Amino acid sequence: MRRFLVTVAGNAVALWLTTLLVAGIQVTPYPPGDTVAWILTYLLLGLLFGVVNGVIGTAIRIVAFPLYILTLGLIALIVNGLLFLLVAWISGLLGFGLHVDGFWWGVLAALVMGIINWILGLVLRPLAGSRR
Repeated sequence: MRRFLVTVAGNAVALWLTTLLVAGIQVTPYPPGDTVAWILTYLLLGLLFGVVNGVIGTAIRIVAFPLYILTLGLIALIVNGLLFLLVAWISGLLGFGLHVDGFWWGVLAALVMGIINWILGLVLRPLAGSRR
């Protein structure tokens, strides 16, 4: 449970930093207003990122494995950008969340968020505990 919460919080922080660094990405809080609304929105988006990447992303990576080999992994940029756009679409249906200005902004944001998540993973690994 602790690992799950650390992962969601890490995704939320990575998304927040990504919105600061990438101009084509914006976040709208669920109930507009105070700081708590912003934090809850980022945490919900972090949870949504985890679910989409864990379920749909894994299925796509398994099915598209030959394309990963054929393109030497470069197709991962496109897949991650599409998953980023999918999270934006789902959060839009829920009435809050992520807004992406276009496909290439989604690809750039997915790349930046992946790098930030990797760095945060190195820092937060002791908090999450070891795998059993």
